[in-house]
Amino acid sequence: MANLRDIRRRIKSVKNTAQITRAMQLVAAAKMKKAQDQAVAGRDYADLLNKVLVNLKENADEESHPLLEQREEGKELVLVISTDKGLCGPLNTNLGKAVRSDISADADIVTVGRKLRTQLTKLGRDLVADFEVKDPVPFAEARPIAKLLTQLFLDGKYSKVSVAFNNFVSTLNQEPTVVQLLPITSDKLGEKRSYEGMGNDVKVEETDHAAALSKDYLFEPSSQGVLESLLPLYINFQVYQMLVESRASEHSARMVAMKAATDNANKFIKELTLEYNKLRQAAITAELLEITTAMKAME
Repeated sequence: MANLRDIRRRIKSVKNTAQITRAMQLVAAAKMKKAQDQAVAGRDYADLLNKVLVNLKENADEESHPLLEQREEGKELVLVISTDKGLCGPLNTNLGKAVRSDISADADIVTVGRKLRTQLTKLGRDLVADFEVKDPVPFAEARPIAKLLTQLFLDGKYSKVSVAFNNFVSTLNQEPTVVQLLPITSDKLGEKRSYEGMGNDVKVEETDHAAALSKDYLFEPSSQGVLESLLPLYINFQVYQMLVESRASEHSARMVAMKAATDNANKFIKELTLEYNKLRQAAITAELLEITTAMKAME
């Protein structure tokens, strides 16, 4: 009977765990929908901004802008966007592998999220700054991050600024990605990034470039002046979009992980229930045999 009590206790414990993981799954699904809606809402704006930048780079002196300056020597600065909480599967582990393999050995780090911040500091990386971002992501909280990255680059402390984040491809697929943010290369200036299309691999065709360049824009006071004002906005929006992608990836991965945990718990409950019924049936059979044996002995 001790075994039956233990199994009942285990069934109760697993049922409680399944209730918790189910609740976390539903919360993550609701948050993922909000984060995905944020990214989708910025698609049209991103597309128009890119088309204007395509036209600007053809009408302005790119070499004169410091954000376009290519530097041969200097350290790399990397913005690493991870999660504050766990229970989201291998999301942070895969991003950590991408960071270690794709960035330079002496790169300094700016972090958003506690998970990889702790890991990277243990590996001896120099932490320049750490930011906390609310959920859902406000655009205003991307500005100080973009401003710091831009200022450190303009001050000449770093020759390259990169961003490591999880690109939301689908509910079941989040891709760890490392992209160069600064300097902005002229051939990528007006390119539509795949993560702006929420993982739909949006590509800019030649016809799209031609259409953008054929627009009759009038720049006041000049195309160079507009470029100087627009490039910081472009950097701000890129950082914001990466934050939103990372947050959508986090909630998606957590929803999938919690669904898998709930399914495994329910499967385990069925197995324990079956084992409990077998032991209970065996105990009843043993008792009936004992009664029958005693009755025969009394005859």
